[in-house]
Amino acid sequence: MTEIIIVSLITFFLIGGAFFTIVSAVGVIRLPDTYTRLHAASKSSTLGVGMTLIGVFIYFAYYHAEVDTQLLLAVLFIFISAPVGAHLVARSAFHSDVEPYQLTILNELKRDETGSEVETEETVRLKIERSKNKELND
Repeated sequence: MTEIIIVSLITFFLIGGAFFTIVSAVGVIRLPDTYTRLHAASKSSTLGVGMTLIGVFIYFAYYHAEVDTQLLLAVLFIFISAPVGAHLVARSAFHSDVEPYQLTILNELKRDETGSEVETEETVRLKIERSKNKELND
């Protein structure tokens, strides 16, 4: 009975990890802009890799009687560093004037840093030029 539970737990974590890793890969390919791709890469892949490593940890702890603390430290490190890294990359992209997807409704970071979302004439002109360029390229 115990073995069935352990095998089910290992299977759950490995299949769940594979699922979230695939979701992350599809999100990186299909999502429209840098910010949403970073979101997919950091959230889903963190969960996918974490679940896979936990499944491997349970496997080795049960079948080989080896408690590998390095796997747990790797899970902890990935859960801390991947979202923080994605946040830093997204913030640097924002400060490098990487435009969000054209259907983005609210830019909270711009509002927080400038105090308003009111666009200047220069930014309106640049958006019009970019949309014209996109229409010409399509």
